[in-house]
Amino acid sequence: VQLVESGGGSVQAGGSLRLSCTASGFTLDRYTIGWFRQAPGKERETVACISGNDNSAYYLDSVKGRFTISRDATKNTVYLQMNSLKPEDTAVYYCAARSVTAVTYDYWGQGTQVTVSS
Repeated sequence: VQLVESGGGSVQAGGSLRLSCTASGFTLDRYTIGWFRQAPGKERETVACISGNDNSAYYLDSVKGRFTISRDATKNTVYLQMNSLKPEDTAVYYCAARSVTAVTYDYWGQGTQVTVSS
């Protein structure tokens, strides 16, 4: 069982990136998937998540209207489309999966760095 993030990189403010979270060993569409980020010296925060029950989405207030989480079951992948990036979005981004009945995330990826320069 493994989650692998990709798509991070360095962009200028106002730019876009699309992060991917691909699973192996289990089917993502039956899980709630969350994207998290952690910047140096700061606590980890939940950026977005998509429900394994009904695909409803949650977003951190500071990313609403800029980020979109989506699921492609055919590719066993969840995406985080990030537009209008700001320097304060700079962090390591992680995806994680939990079953719909669980309260904690069971599987975590290794993280991908996103750096936004002003």
